[in-house]
Amino acid sequence: MCQKLNMAFNGIKFDTSVPGMVPWEIVTIYFIVGLAIVFYFARRFGLKSFTTIDLVYIAVGAAFSVVWEFYIGSFIGRFLPSTPFIGVGFWGRMFILLIVAALVRKPGTGILSLLIFNILSDLFFYGFGGEPMYTIYEALTYGLFLDLVIVASRGKLFGIGYKSSNGSSVSTKTVVGLAILEGIIIGILFAIPDPIFYQFQTQSFILASLGP
Repeated sequence: MCQKLNMAFNGIKFDTSVPGMVPWEIVTIYFIVGLAIVFYFARRFGLKSFTTIDLVYIAVGAAFSVVWEFYIGSFIGRFLPSTPFIGVGFWGRMFILLIVAALVRKPGTGILSLLIFNILSDLFFYGFGGEPMYTIYEALTYGLFLDLVIVASRGKLFGIGYKSSNGSSVSTKTVVGLAILEGIIIGILFAIPDPIFYQFQTQSFILASLGP
């Protein structure tokens, strides 16, 4: 049985005994296994490490995500009906993340992008209360999910650079089909973290409560 740890750090309550929460052991195992899969298959498939231009894309994308989340998305959101399912700021920065991933197409893009985004967000807007849990949550859910798809595509995310078995280029229809399929998969994966990882694990760990 999970027990509450009587400690606190940086606004984190470390409560592991909230009824209904996903056990922290399961989440930890997922993080370890997920990271291991990404880096193992990245090496096995011979996917290259980041270049300087890759890091520039990631840094610029993360910085623009902050601008979108807190300025552009916030402004646009004022003119849209309030709904828990559509967050202009959030989904806008996720779209920016996908653009960066399509440009770089290397494992670690998602994790590093969200790591930088969270650092900038904390530095200029949120403050560092509750860290590093919020950063770990975003980087190792949304970011890791995206990196797993990059690895699964062998660095040919959204069909970019994809070739047939004989080395020839494939049709535009095939590339579009791959992009749609991978987009659907990423969309499904991105719908998982908030209701499962955050509301029923990370939130209880930080705030000692569950749910919206």
